[in-house]
Amino acid sequence: MTKLGIYLAQKSVNKSEVARKTSISRARINELTLSGRSHLRAEELYLIALAIGVPPADLLEYICGNLTLNTQLTIAAEDPVPFKKDVKRKK
Repeated sequence: MTKLGIYLAQKSVNKSEVARKTSISRARINELTLSGRSHLRAEELYLIALAIGVPPADLLEYICGNLTLNTQLTIAAEDPVPFKKDVKRKK
């Protein structure tokens, strides 16, 4: 079961009702709640949140709250970039 599936189960949400309110097919709702290989699109998350009466940001936080930034990235400004002042353009 996916995080979305767990969230909807905890809230005792009727998936058929969500499908009806959002115009997302029942098969797609099942895929999003059961298959870890499915990818929830932003517009689907937004519609589902509206259909179940929760702020979209709360649902997003629940589903994606475990994500973190890669702290090992090099800041581009720290890398010197060679710059040529006399670059001539062809006309």
